[in-house]
Amino acid sequence: MHYETTDSWGSYVSTTRSSSNTVSSGDHHHHHHEYQLQPMQRIERVASESAVVIFSISSCCMCHAIKRLFCGMGVNPTVYELDEDPRGKEIEKALMNLLGISTSTSTTVPVVFIGGKLVGAMDRVMASHINGTLVPLLKEAGALWL
Repeated sequence: MHYETTDSWGSYVSTTRSSSNTVSSGDHHHHHHEYQLQPMQRIERVASESAVVIFSISSCCMCHAIKRLFCGMGVNPTVYELDEDPRGKEIEKALMNLLGISTSTSTTVPVVFIGGKLVGAMDRVMASHINGTLVPLLKEAGALWL
């Protein structure tokens, strides 16, 4: 069935009730969440609501390290634990696309947003911390008042 794309336009899904039901049935279930909030929109919303957002996996040691880094600077980041979100895998895929990672061999997380803008994964954050661009970013986003 090639009407699936219409689901992502929300507005006239209600008129085609029957078709949106067929999309969510059975094994299609994993692939077509278009009628819900898309992972990308989810990321943008979370990122824009806080000055510093870390997409994280609770068991990931890099994530703990980056949390400590920010806390040590006096920043209180919003941490979004992907493994505690039933749709975390989709969000992780979307983050990989954002970062331009094609394979899941390298871990995506932690991914850091500051002021709603993607800074990047751990290496990018550390690099900007070392070259001195991280603090101005944080100040600009209102996360630091020093």
